[in-house]
Amino acid sequence: MRRPLRMLVVSAMVAAALLSTSEERAVRTQNRVTNVRTFANRRGRPRKFSRPARAVTLTLPEDIIATLKLIDADISRAIVRTIEPLVPGSPRPAAELTPFGDRAVIVVTPSRELRDRTGVELLPLSDGRALMALDDQLSVSQFELRLRDALADTTLEHPERETFEALAQILRETRQRNGSAIHERSIIVLDA
Repeated sequence: MRRPLRMLVVSAMVAAALLSTSEERAVRTQNRVTNVRTFANRRGRPRKFSRPARAVTLTLPEDIIATLKLIDADISRAIVRTIEPLVPGSPRPAAELTPFGDRAVIVVTPSRELRDRTGVELLPLSDGRALMALDDQLSVSQFELRLRDALADTTLEHPERETFEALAQILRETRQRNGSAIHERSIIVLDA
């Protein structure tokens, strides 16, 4: 299992080196200024990413391809998700939906305040973010109420407030969107 992971890290480093060309740096800088909405009005095939992209042909070992498909069924998205944390100046949202198939989970920037004020368990991910797990005593609606209570507290400081606001917005928008639903699922957590 370590060999494929080592090869994935090497592949990630190669991809990061490819991103370090001056042309790519200029594109990244331009992307920070460009409004994402400009891409929404295009005709034809929808963009895979919210910034300019181009096709690149890669030859990868089969085990690396299999590992990338575990991250995302679309290999290009899997590579981007693996490389993005290594790209300097690539801001990550405090909380965001991470799709898998036709579903998504919420991943967050780990925060002691989030854990202490809401009672969620934060499960660390390899990219430095965390997956939230509710214990069997806490429902999604109770979690959302705890988020709102924390946001009403004026002592909640900026970085944590940003996470709480992003989570509340994700839950609210999902609840209000037709055809969307929030489901609770169990995960297996073993005590050491």
